[in-house]
Amino acid sequence: MRPAGRAATESLYFHYPQFSAPALPGEPTSPSPVVIVGAGPVGMTAALTLARWGVPCLLLDNKSTFNDGSRAICLARQSFHIFESVGVVDAFLGKSLPYLSGRSFYRGQQILQFFMPDGPDHKYRPMYNLQQQYTEAFLYQEVARQPLIEVRWQSEVVDVQQDSSNVTLTVEDPQGTYTLQASWVLAADGARSVVRSRRGLRLKGQNFEGRYIIADIQMQRAPQCKHRAVERLALFDPNCRRGGTVLVHEQPDNIWRIDYQVSAGESEEEALQEGAIKHSISGVLADLGWTEPWELEWWSIYSANTLALDDYRDGRIFYIGDSAHIVPIFGVRGLNNGLADAQNIGWKLAMVLRGQAGPGLLDSYSPERHGATMDVFANASKSSRFMTPQSRGWSLMRDAALSLALRHPFAGEFANPRNMTPYIYADSPSVTPDTAVWSCGPAVGAVAQNLKLDTGFLSDQFGPGFTLLCFGASSITLGHPSVREVTLDPEGQVARAYGAQAGSAYLIRPDMHVAARWHQMQAAEVLAALNRALGRRDSSIQSSH
Repeated sequence: MRPAGRAATESLYFHYPQFSAPALPGEPTSPSPVVIVGAGPVGMTAALTLARWGVPCLLLDNKSTFNDGSRAICLARQSFHIFESVGVVDAFLGKSLPYLSGRSFYRGQQILQFFMPDGPDHKYRPMYNLQQQYTEAFLYQEVARQPLIEVRWQSEVVDVQQDSSNVTLTVEDPQGTYTLQASWVLAADGARSVVRSRRGLRLKGQNFEGRYIIADIQMQRAPQCKHRAVERLALFDPNCRRGGTVLVHEQPDNIWRIDYQVSAGESEEEALQEGAIKHSISGVLADLGWTEPWELEWWSIYSANTLALDDYRDGRIFYIGDSAHIVPIFGVRGLNNGLADAQNIGWKLAMVLRGQAGPGLLDSYSPERHGATMDVFANASKSSRFMTPQSRGWSLMRDAALSLALRHPFAGEFANPRNMTPYIYADSPSVTPDTAVWSCGPAVGAVAQNLKLDTGFLSDQFGPGFTLLCFGASSITLGHPSVREVTLDPEGQVARAYGAQAGSAYLIRPDMHVAARWHQMQAAEVLAALNRALGRRDSSIQSSH
């Protein structure tokens, strides 16, 4: 929502482009390799991932511009690695605000300051704040440069049917209605997914009681705060909202995101009135001691939910992002989880379509990403119960913990938001479990540990496909077009961090997750692990010596 007198996309800081509908009616064609429904951040990331592998796709979106409002604003470190993999990370680094820490307050007194893992071995910071409009704009700039990606705006999918060979989509645009066929469909059309609805699928899970107003304001930092680090602020039971909670994030262009809990007994209609929004924001700023003039930009309302499909695959349709799962914002997991979905299915589908992997590889998408969502739910639910207690009993326990934190610092950890970390695919059908004990190093299924080297970072040496990290000279030459072999010093810093010695090896997937590792690699074991990681049940990959 916008203040009175401003148009729906009349922003104080962002210019919304207007995209035309296709000039000609869509004609029935031979099946497209991949159609992606939804040109938001998740859909565009999937399209760019496919394009990087040389796979064409068609993007459909029912809007004429980007999503309005700041929406998902927190981008985690691993999301920046995803942006790097599709060639857009420089734009994000140039605009977003990195941050390392956050502070929590109870009745005006600080009870916690937390710091996220960081250091010289990390290529990117733990977290970045950036409005979703910019995320979509930066991704679209690259999408528009890609000849393998066609985008059709103002094109709404109204029906979905599939058989064993194709998916048939019925699409409406201003020119009329037409059908098109796709070999595969990625449903990235959000929480109200039409694809999911037309397929008769429902999200299942839990709804939390608390409702939150999201409000963006434009306000310059006070002169005395010019050099203060960017951080996330949480206010519990502040003067301005007794019994409630408030979250504050700084964004580029002097935009501040303020999330506050709707008071008990306050109706949604009352809470969304512009006057009520301004009054509530004034109270938050007064509690913080901020006196700079400000202007209201945008606001909305949401409630915390943990909802997901039982299976993210439906035949030739894969659900990614909010079409597959809805998570609470606490711990900044929503968009980051969706971007990981997009990358995961993107490289797998591309390798299958290029004949570099077996169709069984696609069977690993839902177990991996559904498992990641369940892990998110486990952590986000803890944060949600703390931020928005769902009963009088939960509220009493929360307040008791906060009161204790006033005198005992350890209790402040109850207010830690447990920010998102990449999920470990330990139970994935595409990874090979350890057969020996390791003293250290990234576990099978985990994201490979990055390290600062004399020239760049270890991750810079990873190939666009699989990477075989060989510690010392190797007698194995796979000769596979999707595997880059990297030789490392068996006595160097990477070997020490990875628990490796001469003859050890790690097989790294395109998404930086570890597929397998060996203290002493053998050709047969490496080939078997690669076949497993590629969804193959045969031994068609050969080695040369």
